[in-house]
Amino acid sequence: MYNVKRAFSLLEKISFERIGGSSEETRAAEIIKQEIEATGVKAQIEEFDVDHSEIKVASLKVTSPVEKEIEATGVKMSGSTPVGGIEKEFVYCEDVMDANVLNVKDKIVLINGRMMLKAYRKLINAGAAGFICFSGSVYDDLNNSDLDIMSIREKMYELGKIPGVCIRAIDAENLVRLNPKTVKLELIQEEGKRPSRNVICEIKGSLYPEQKIALTAHYDSVPFSSGAYDNATGSVGIMELFHHFVENPPKRTLVFIWCGSEEMGLLGSKAYLKAHENEVEKFVFCLNIDMIGVVLGKEIAVCTSEQSLVNYIDYVAKEIGVPLHSSQGVYSSDSTPFADKGVPSVSFARISPRGGAEIHSRKDVINFISEEAFDSSLKIMLEVMNRLDKAIVFPIPRSIPENMKLELDYYNQRKERN
Repeated sequence: MYNVKRAFSLLEKISFERIGGSSEETRAAEIIKQEIEATGVKAQIEEFDVDHSEIKVASLKVTSPVEKEIEATGVKMSGSTPVGGIEKEFVYCEDVMDANVLNVKDKIVLINGRMMLKAYRKLINAGAAGFICFSGSVYDDLNNSDLDIMSIREKMYELGKIPGVCIRAIDAENLVRLNPKTVKLELIQEEGKRPSRNVICEIKGSLYPEQKIALTAHYDSVPFSSGAYDNATGSVGIMELFHHFVENPPKRTLVFIWCGSEEMGLLGSKAYLKAHENEVEKFVFCLNIDMIGVVLGKEIAVCTSEQSLVNYIDYVAKEIGVPLHSSQGVYSSDSTPFADKGVPSVSFARISPRGGAEIHSRKDVINFISEEAFDSSLKIMLEVMNRLDKAIVFPIPRSIPENMKLELDYYNQRKERN
């Protein structure tokens, strides 16, 4: 059985900023490894490279018709301007619709929110000289909020590089109101790679060792966040499942993977699958945990699989009395790379409602997690895992239906949704 108090002890130990590829991520990996090996089970840390850039200079200044400095952070991996920056005409590009990009060549553009692939491709093709994105809300208390540190991803910078900065939402609104003629953007950064880490251990099955089940959760966080809810809770959740199966040896082989750099694009699970390519066919199922135990919330299970898994989890939840919404879909976490390789997968989560606990900010702290809610989250996952492990014939078809393959194509940006 699981032990909620033990789980909360580990939760407190790893609730600190753990950005992928950082020394803090390494510290969290070692804490997890020590927790595993205290049971006598051997754990290993597998390294993989992730993109990294060090911002040297990031600035934005209105230069005409007035002069005004605007606080900005550099968008990582977006390249650099010449030393001294670039001064160009300014245009507000909103959501980068076709009508927005008719006249942006060699200009610095402001877009709504974060930079996404479709918008970036349009700006590349239109010849924009630089971009400005924004974070947060116009309602933010500036003394209790942070200016995001953003990064573009590989599919974007493969198209080319446009230097970009991030500003606050309220500064973006003021910039649009001002409608300046020209702005000056300077971004100097050193780009390269640094190692991130997966923590892995295995409990061999007693009857069906050739059938493997992956249990995953990411343990990294984003800048400024202790990541208690997202996703220290998931990390300690699979640790409790690990403790249960150490005490109750499984019939199938269980592979526990604490994934690094999920927040940078599910990089840990992708790296695991690449490094263990010859083992993928042995995996019959993946169970991922991403954010549980929040006081205000609801239990969900998102299945990238045949509909039968949705029905199976719904049945079990009703039988044991756990209110849970089970559905078919693609969940943006470490279950998805497994599903993309043909392994039926589910992500369990306890999702907080609007106005409840927040993620990806300094507000993600342990205060909004409770032992009672954590117990509810773990109850259904342990019941599902126990049933699947003990099954005489594994009940989940090892196939991904066509509708889910299409959703995976959309998620992985291999196709564009109409």
